[in-house]
Amino acid sequence: MPKIDFDGRSIECEPGDNLRQVLRSAKMPLYNGVAKTIHCRGLGTCGTCAVEIQGNVTEPTRIEKWRLGFPPHTCGSKLRLACQCKVIGDIKIIKHEGMWGSKTSSDR
Repeated sequence: MPKIDFDGRSIECEPGDNLRQVLRSAKMPLYNGVAKTIHCRGLGTCGTCAVEIQGNVTEPTRIEKWRLGFPPHTCGSKLRLACQCKVIGDIKIIKHEGMWGSKTSSDR
């Protein structure tokens, strides 16, 4: 079973599980600020579940590419939308600052 390292914790999931659903079920802090209550519920349209992922997940979906292609996100960033990713193998997740989780240390 794939292992997910995030926010100082490790959890396991089934291969092919949706990353957003796994993190929400484990009560892990996927959303920042007001996005904890105001988000698109996994449709891929708001972009607030953006995380940096190191490891093996599915390729970006069409919706994910579209949403990460306009502000506050930028094309070519290392970010992925948790709601659009399926976990394939072990991964490490980094959640950046800001409502959309897109503020990296180089943005400060």
